[in-house]
Amino acid sequence: MEPKPHTFLKLRYCLTTSQYHLFSSKKATNRNSLFHLTIKIATCSTKCLAEPETPQLQPNFSPNNSVEVLKKWGCNDDDISKIFSRRPSLRNTDVIQLQSKLNLLSGLGIKSSDLFKIINCRPRFLSCRLNHCFDERLDYFTKFFGSKTVFCKAIVRNPSLLTYDFHNSIKPAIALYEQMGLSTKDLIPMLVSRPTLIPRSSLNDQKIDYINRSGVSKTSKMYKYVVTLIAISRTETIQEKISNFQKFGFLEDEILRLFGRSPLVITLSIDKVQRNMTFVVGTLKFPASVVLQHPFLLYVNLEAVLKPRLVLAGKIQDMGLSPEMKGQATILRSLRMKEKRFLKVYVNCHPQEVAYELMEVFRNAKCAKRLAVDSKMIVRKGFPF
Repeated sequence: MEPKPHTFLKLRYCLTTSQYHLFSSKKATNRNSLFHLTIKIATCSTKCLAEPETPQLQPNFSPNNSVEVLKKWGCNDDDISKIFSRRPSLRNTDVIQLQSKLNLLSGLGIKSSDLFKIINCRPRFLSCRLNHCFDERLDYFTKFFGSKTVFCKAIVRNPSLLTYDFHNSIKPAIALYEQMGLSTKDLIPMLVSRPTLIPRSSLNDQKIDYINRSGVSKTSKMYKYVVTLIAISRTETIQEKISNFQKFGFLEDEILRLFGRSPLVITLSIDKVQRNMTFVVGTLKFPASVVLQHPFLLYVNLEAVLKPRLVLAGKIQDMGLSPEMKGQATILRSLRMKEKRFLKVYVNCHPQEVAYELMEVFRNAKCAKRLAVDSKMIVRKGFPF
C-alpha cells in the first residue's frame, strides 16, 4: 500500500513541533532540562556497573562555579575562603558532583558550619566518592552508634567514616575488636577519637601476648585503650619503646604493666622518654622504679613545669622559708599540682614582698630556654607514633 503524501507532512510537523518545544524554551530552563535528561539517562545505564554519583539538582538552581554551590548550601565568604585555603582544588571542581555530595551530607544532618571542620580535618574529603555503599553504610552505622544524630557527630570528628572501604576495612576492623571483647559502648569513643583505628588495626600473636601481659582485665576501663593503641601500633615500634625503657633497668613485664596502667605511654616518643627519665634519675635523684608508680613523670613538660618548680624549691630553701619541697612524696605532690594551686601553696602564702621575689624567680625560670631550642629539628618516625 502506497503511503499518502499528507501522512508524511503530519509526521514531519509533529517532529518539528516537538523539536521546537524542546530547544526554543528559555535558555536556563532548556539547559537544566537537557542536562537533567542527560544525567538521568547516564545514571540508568551505569547504575548497576559503577554506581556513579547522581546529582540531586535543585529545580531552579544552575551554579556556574563551586563558590555559588557553597553559598547556596549556607557557607559564608569567610567559610569558603578557609575551605579553599585548605583545599585549593575545590575552586575548579565539578559543580554537579560537588552539589551531589553536599546533598548527601545534608541528608545526614551535617550543616554548613560543620563543613570547614571536615575539610580542615580531611582536605581531600570532597574529592572522594561518598555514595559508594552509602545506604548500607548509613544503616550499619546508625545501628552501631544508636542514632543518626550520633553518627553525624562522629562524621564531623572523623570524616573518613564515609570514605573508608566499607566491606574490606570498616566491618573487619570492628569485628576484630569485638572478638577481643570490646563492646559497642567501648568502641564508639575509640572510633571517634582515633581516626587511624580502622585502616591501621591489626593484631598478631605477639600483640595479643603484649595485651595479655599488660595485666588489664576485659572489665577494666583501661582495656579499650590498651587494645586499640597496641592494635594500631607497629610491632617493631612497640619493641623499640620496650627496649628504650629497658635501658633504665626495667624488665619487660614491668614495662607492659606500665602500659596497662597508663596506656598513653605507648604514644610517647623515645626522645621524650629518655629526657624525662634522665631528669627523674639525674636531677630529682629518684630511683627509676618511681616511674612505675607515677607515670605522669613521663608526660610532664620538663621546661615548662618541672624545672621552674625545682628552681623555686631551691630558692625557698635558700631563704629558709616554709613550706619547703623536701622528700620524694612532697616533690611528687607539688609536681602534680596545677600551676594556680602550686603558686597558692608555695608563693602566695608569704608576705607580699617575699611573694613578689619568689614570683620573679619562678617567671625567670619558666622563660629560660635551652640552647638551640628554636632550631632543633623534630624527627618523626612513622605515623602517628
